[in-house]
Amino acid sequence: MRISRRIALSASFAGAVLFSAGGALALDPAARVNPDAGTLELFSFGFKAYQRGEKLEAFEALRYAADKGHPGARWKLGKMYADGDGVPENDYEAFKIFEQIVRDQDEDGGSYTNAAYVSSAVVALGDYLRRGIPKTPVAADLPRARQFYFHAASFFGDPKAQFELGRMILRGEGGKADARQAARWLKLAAEKGHVGARALLGYLLFDGQQIALPAQPVQGLGMLTMALKSASPADAQWIRPLQEEVFSMASEADRRTALAYAEQQMASAGEAASVAKN
Repeated sequence: MRISRRIALSASFAGAVLFSAGGALALDPAARVNPDAGTLELFSFGFKAYQRGEKLEAFEALRYAADKGHPGARWKLGKMYADGDGVPENDYEAFKIFEQIVRDQDEDGGSYTNAAYVSSAVVALGDYLRRGIPKTPVAADLPRARQFYFHAASFFGDPKAQFELGRMILRGEGGKADARQAARWLKLAAEKGHVGARALLGYLLFDGQQIALPAQPVQGLGMLTMALKSASPADAQWIRPLQEEVFSMASEADRRTALAYAEQQMASAGEAASVAKN
């Protein structure tokens, strides 16, 4: 499948707008799914059913909307299959749905409206191609995975894609290894708050050797510490050994300064988030 270069970045895209139908709907939220309803009504009906926890009914409505070409419904179905959310987990079915989203966008010549769905689908395809799907035609293909991540990272500015691309380039997966280039992608993702990118970039900055820069032990340890404190349990499993490694190598003075730096940065981020909500 070809990834179109005509897909445009939509930085102002808001999820709330995607899931808002607006106005009076032909479907009563308490009514059963009407397959003859309009695409937007079906999508809104399905999303509201999902919010109520009625996932079987949500799946049915979203499936009808997806069959009529609604990209948001297709994306949500793909996520439900990928996560086993309300339906049996089926990565191959999810892969086919995400692939169709990207293919349709390619044929349509690009659209700002659907950019967020397409970006997420491209990243999902990269994830599947990186590891493959057992017992299906989807085999692991690291060069293609790297290509998909590059597309989402560069055209959509997707932080997860930027992180995965940076990690692949750092390890030389699917192509040539280049620590300096990897650090640039990790920096872009870290600036958007990606925990994994912040951890890896901090690890590289600590001694600076891999990226041919002067050592920055305080910033490196501080970034790793911030990442560990905000990491999910899954991410903490690989971030903790990195943080403990550099912590053991840092001087006592650098440790104290890095911990103070991490606390200050996290406090500032918390204050900024509070102001943004108000």
